[in-house]
Amino acid sequence: MTHLRVGVIGAGRVGSVLAASLRRAGHEVVAAAGESDASRSRIAALLPGVPVLKPTDVARASDLLLLTVPDDMLDNVVTMLAASGAIREGQYVAHTSGRHGLAVLEPAREVGARVLAIHPAMTFTGTAVDLDRLTGTVFGLTAGPGERELAESLVADLGGRPTWVPEEMRTLYHAGLAHGANHLVTLVTEAMEILSASGVTDPAGTLRPLLTAALDNALGQGDAALTGPIVRGDAGTVAAHLADLQANAPQSVASYVALATDTLDRAVTDGRVLPIRALKILDLLNAARAGKPVREAL
Repeated sequence: MTHLRVGVIGAGRVGSVLAASLRRAGHEVVAAAGESDASRSRIAALLPGVPVLKPTDVARASDLLLLTVPDDMLDNVVTMLAASGAIREGQYVAHTSGRHGLAVLEPAREVGARVLAIHPAMTFTGTAVDLDRLTGTVFGLTAGPGERELAESLVADLGGRPTWVPEEMRTLYHAGLAHGANHLVTLVTEAMEILSASGVTDPAGTLRPLLTAALDNALGQGDAALTGPIVRGDAGTVAAHLADLQANAPQSVASYVALATDTLDRAVTDGRVLPIRALKILDLLNAARAGKPVREAL
């Protein structure tokens, strides 16, 4: 393992944890930049003793500069650092954005830096809990031939597993992760709200075994794991769901309709729902989508 002097700009949930993990692996974290109180608290908790410096000073002090700022800020940060002379020839400059590849680091490359994109496919709390969660996490990597070895070495130091993402596919890769993880949170939260409205006193505990099994089955079997009234063609049950949602949880009607429509399309495509049953269900979903009251039975 090559021991590097690491600096991190943007000590948010991701940056502070990655820097702490690299420090634990034997690298020297020499400086961090973070303007908010939350970032400075994370630096104090996860990187004790590491000085908080201006971004340009962090860049000048490091062999490996980690840029863990929000996606929309990344271009401006790289441009500013390169223009100020804070980035030097031969220095490694890496960002952790899922959306971006190497193009956003072009100002750094133009002054001679060696650039790479390292994105952890993980959600972060910004606490020490995340350090162990990195073990086995997949990192989406994009790098030139000369930086591939270092990128894989850093992922190994973080306890992760590498997957290589072509430059032109970075945004699609990130869309897949965001669609699965971020929208899952919204879906599960809505499901808990619906259960609470039905009188269930422990919606999280009620959902946990069901969702754990459903997630495992989906990851292992894909569409074959689908169960429930849509796949069975139970139009009456779907009608009853929609009627009760309209009456008691109207905020969830739109997402129920959207996901039920997608589920129906998949079930029809693989032949599990007969077209005549599918048409009845689709009529119900379209009525709900249009804001019309749905009868509880057909």
